[in-house]
Amino acid sequence: MSLLSVRRLAAAGLAGALAACTVGPDYEKPAAPVPAAYKEAWKPGPVEKGWRETRPADTIDRGAWWSIFHDPLLDKLERQIDISNQNLKAAEAAYREAEAVVAGARAQFFPTATLNASAARSRGSGNGGPNAFGGGNISNRFQIDAAASWTPDLWGKIRRTVESDVAAAQATAGQLASARLSAQTQLAAAYLQLRLADELKRLLDASVKNFTEALRIVRNQQAAGTADPSAVDQAQAQLDSTRAQLVAVGVTRAQLEHAIAVLIGKPPAALAIPPVTTEIAVPLIPPGVPSALLERRPDIATAERRMQAANAQIGVAVAAFYPDITLNADYGVEAFALRKLFTTASRIWSFGSTAAETIFDGGARNAQLDQQLALYDQSVATYRQTVLAAFQAVEDALASQRILTEQAKAQDSAVAAARSAERTIYNQYVAGTQAYTAVIVAQTTALNDAVQAVTIRQNRLTASVALIEALGGGWDAAQLPAPEKIESDAPLNFNPIPPKVTPNR
Repeated sequence: MSLLSVRRLAAAGLAGALAACTVGPDYEKPAAPVPAAYKEAWKPGPVEKGWRETRPADTIDRGAWWSIFHDPLLDKLERQIDISNQNLKAAEAAYREAEAVVAGARAQFFPTATLNASAARSRGSGNGGPNAFGGGNISNRFQIDAAASWTPDLWGKIRRTVESDVAAAQATAGQLASARLSAQTQLAAAYLQLRLADELKRLLDASVKNFTEALRIVRNQQAAGTADPSAVDQAQAQLDSTRAQLVAVGVTRAQLEHAIAVLIGKPPAALAIPPVTTEIAVPLIPPGVPSALLERRPDIATAERRMQAANAQIGVAVAAFYPDITLNADYGVEAFALRKLFTTASRIWSFGSTAAETIFDGGARNAQLDQQLALYDQSVATYRQTVLAAFQAVEDALASQRILTEQAKAQDSAVAAARSAERTIYNQYVAGTQAYTAVIVAQTTALNDAVQAVTIRQNRLTASVALIEALGGGWDAAQLPAPEKIESDAPLNFNPIPPKVTPNR
C-alpha cells in the first residue's frame, strides 16, 4: 500500500471518528404516574332479577370503533370523515409541512454544489490618465466553473436537528390522529343524540295523541254537564305543553343534523337523515389496563414526541459551543477568447477549508442552552399533565357509565310505576271516584318520567362515546410513522415504528 493510500485511509478514519461524535443528552422517556387499575371500572357482581348488563365490546374493530353501536348509517357517515372533514384536511396539511421540514433538515448532511457560467465584453476608458486600465481597448471574458462546499456534522448538530424535526413530525402525526378521533367522536355523539331525539319524538307524538283524545272526552263530558270547565282548561294546557316540547325536539334534531353535515364536509342543506324506529343499545366498554392508555391515546403520544424534539434541541444548543469547519472546492475554465476556453491553460481551481469558532458572544449561547433546558422541562411537565388528564377523562367516563347504568335501572322502575299509577287513576276518574286533576298529575308524572328515561339513555350513549375517546378510540402509538418512512408523497401512510430509542437521560 502506498503512502498516499495510508494517508487517505487515516483521513477517512479520522473523519468517521469525528462524525460519530454527537453532543447533548440522548433521549430517555421520563416516567409518568400510571395507576395499577382504574378506580371507577365496572366490576361484575350480582345482577338483580329483570336487569341484564350489555356485553363488553372486547371483539369490536378498534379501527371502526363506532361499529359497537351496530348502526349502518353511522358507519357510512363516519367513513366520510377522512374524505371531507376540513379540520382533518388542515391537520393532514400540517403533517405534510412537518415532513418537508424533516427533508430540509436532512439535506444539510450533503454538500452544496453550484455551476456558474459567465460571458462579458467590456471597454476600458481612453481618457483615464496614464494609469488607466485598458486604454479604450475592448476585451472579452468567458468563464465556467463548478463550486462545492460542505460542513461536516462533526458535533452532531445536524443529527440532533433531524432528530428533533422527526420527533416533531411524529408529534404532528399524533395531532392528525387526535383531530381524526375528535371529529369521529363528535359525529358519533351528535348522531346518537339525534337518534334519541327521534325516540323522544315518538314518545311525545304518542302523548299528544293520547292527550288529544283525553281532551275530546273531557269536552264531551262538559257538554253533558258531568265535567267542570276547569278540567277542559287543564286538559288543553297539558296538550299544548306537550306540543311545545315536541316543537323543541324538532329544533334540537335539526341542529344536530346540521352539525353532522358540517363534520362530514357538507353544507347543512345537502344532508337529510330520516328518522328510524329502532333503538340503539347501550354498550359496555372494557377499559383495559391503565398502562395501555399511554400507547392508545394520540395526545399522549404527541406530548411524548414533543419531549424528544425538545431534548434533541438541547444537543443543537450544545453544538454551538464547538467550532464549525467548512470544506470548499472550485474547478473551472476561464479565457479571454471563446476558442481558448476549454484548453489546458484555461483551467482554474482551488480548494481549502475554513474553521470558525465564536470566542465571545456575551453569554448568548449559554442563554440559548438554558432556554432549551427550560423548554425540555416544560415538555416533561406537559407530558405528565397530559397523562394525568387522560386518566381523569377515563375515570370520569367510567364513573358516568357505571352510575348512569344504576340511574337507568331506577328510572325504568319509576316509569313502570308511573304508568301503572296513570292507568289506575284514570280508571278511578272514569268510575267517578277521582277528579280530573289527579289524572292530569298522573299523566304528567308518567310523561316526565318517560322523558327522563330517554334522557338517561342519551347520557349513557354519549358517555360510551366519551369513554371510547378517552381510551384513544382505535388508535395505537404503533401507527406513528417511522423516521425512515416520513415522506412528503405519502402523508397518510402510517407505518409501524421501529424499536424505540434507548433512553439515558
